Amino acid sequence: MPCSKLVVPPHRWMQLWLGLGLFWFLLAIALAPSNKLYQQGMIAFVWLPALLVIWPQRDRLVEVWRAQRGLCIALLALGAWAGLSLLWTQEDQVVREFKRLFYIALFLALFPVLANGDPQRLIRCMQWAGVGLAGIALWSIVQFYVLAGNSWLARMEGMGRLSHPILGGYVIGLAAVWMMHWTPSSRALQVLWGVCLVFLASFVLLCQSRGAGLALLFTALVMPVWRRDRYSLLVSAMAVLVILAAWLCFEPLLMARGVSYRPQIFMASLDMIAAHPWLGLGMGANYVVSADAQFFDHAHNLFTHVGIELGLPGILLWALVWLLVLRYAWQARACGYGQGLIGIWLFSFLAMQFDAASLTGTPRPEWFISWLPVGLATVLTWVRASQPGVIKSHAPSNL
Repeated sequence: MPCSKLVVPPHRWMQLWLGLGLFWFLLAIALAPSNKLYQQGMIAFVWLPALLVIWPQRDRLVEVWRAQRGLCIALLALGAWAGLSLLWTQEDQVVREFKRLFYIALFLALFPVLANGDPQRLIRCMQWAGVGLAGIALWSIVQFYVLAGNSWLARMEGMGRLSHPILGGYVIGLAAVWMMHWTPSSRALQVLWGVCLVFLASFVLLCQSRGAGLALLFTALVMPVWRRDRYSLLVSAMAVLVILAAWLCFEPLLMARGVSYRPQIFMASLDMIAAHPWLGLGMGANYVVSADAQFFDHAHNLFTHVGIELGLPGILLWALVWLLVLRYAWQARACGYGQGLIGIWLFSFLAMQFDAASLTGTPRPEWFISWLPVGLATVLTWVRASQPGVIKSHAPSNL
């Protein structure tokens, strides 16, 4: 008998508490009136229940260790190196930085415990969170253009922590990706899904975030590579049409900002990494990137940001974590959960090349394209252990 069936399920109230924590992470990023309240909610709905359930559900974490030992070792090594870098960091709040590593560990532990051996449970949570984010996207559009009276050519700002056009585009774009992959079987709900995708895609378009738009369209375009069915071909064809329409209608807007100093920032970041190649500046260190007489408060690229803080060992460890997530997802590409994670991975990989620059900070929009895919990957433990055909690629996920 598989060991996953020997684990005593957590109490129903604990499962609901953990589910509420995931919804808080995904939705309150826009709905919480302040960042302080959002972080307090993370304590109440994520860190606390995760602490309470880790020991009773330790067998679930042991299953993840046995099935994905490479990913677990890479994560532990990355966390250890980041913690060790606090010995030479320029950041004064060392205790705070160490506490953030502990929070990341609790966040990752949330996923296998919440799934409790059933990936469909997690898919359902993500599905309804996607519907919620679609509603937030619609309200943001109405609030910005209709109520506030801004021009339709203005660069839209979302709600809450999604007010940054680029980071807001990343969060909503990622929601569009998982909604594209995890569709319901009910005809009525499929109509709702189509409407939600229109709202999500419109938000990304109106944010005028070229990084988010490129990541979303490219992910949709190459979707048939890992999901070989008529649905993925239809999505890919629609992506081609959207790309052509966007170029014909918005080419002046797309080209007006040029490359936004991204090549210069990248080269300047490489120089900063070369100045401290082995140790970096240390986790949480404040730095400024100087490029073409301009000053930027981060590297605008997650990999170079990690290199500046944690040196070449940090880059290699983070790259190893990221590649292992893809490896495990690709091994499960015949299943709906694995296909969705491949899409999430690709979108996140593209997105983090343009503006993301926070790996060990407090929960924020960047977590959607960094730690969320890693957490979702831990649930592949039970997808791979399932009998073939349990989660078929052509069978939409039920709600």
